[in-house]
Amino acid sequence: MDEPEPGSPPQWIWYASYGSNMYAERLRSYLEGGTPPGGKLRCPGCRDPRPPRRTTACRVPGGVYFATESQVWGGGRAFFDPALPGVAAMRAYLVTVGQFSDIAAQEMYRDPAADLDLTPVLATGRHALGEGRYETLHHVADLDGYPVLTFTAPWSAAEVEPNPPSAAYLRMLAGGLVEGHGWDIDTAAAYLAGLPGAAGHWTARAIAALDGRRVSGCS
Repeated sequence: MDEPEPGSPPQWIWYASYGSNMYAERLRSYLEGGTPPGGKLRCPGCRDPRPPRRTTACRVPGGVYFATESQVWGGGRAFFDPALPGVAAMRAYLVTVGQFSDIAAQEMYRDPAADLDLTPVLATGRHALGEGRYETLHHVADLDGYPVLTFTAPWSAAEVEPNPPSAAYLRMLAGGLVEGHGWDIDTAAAYLAGLPGAAGHWTARAIAALDGRRVSGCS
């Protein structure tokens, strides 16, 4: 796979996930279709079901918080706010523009249909496709000649009521952090327990216990 020519539209992009898609098995439901482990809704799958060409851990300035109510997991969904202090842990997948477009469509409970025009977000760094919860694109970095993109809500963390995530959702996020970043379960649990929406409702000890492993120390 060659790097893109300067000035040409990218054929491949890094899709950076900070939520349940950090767990590769969950992302596979979006690519191939099916119901993710612990989920409630079946995904139609991408028009191109091939696995990502590459996968890597990444950290992006900003933060993750939980709000609204997920129809798939129950409890709050994860959102990215680049204005929050700190660094957001993400997992990036090198996929085609079509696959990224289809994943974004399924996040909005829509059937995949057409490729997104990424020209605006690549030009400005941020582009709202609509008012939906995962319709605002962000160009957060570049890696090996390809743009790193993610999507989130058009609102900021300060503009929405926080909502604690469910156990099933946290289990998926913790698994993704362990799998993608190589963290141990205690480190992943501590990170998640400190995020707005989870903080004050979930302890690190309780989150770590979701995957059935013993944990030690203070929560």
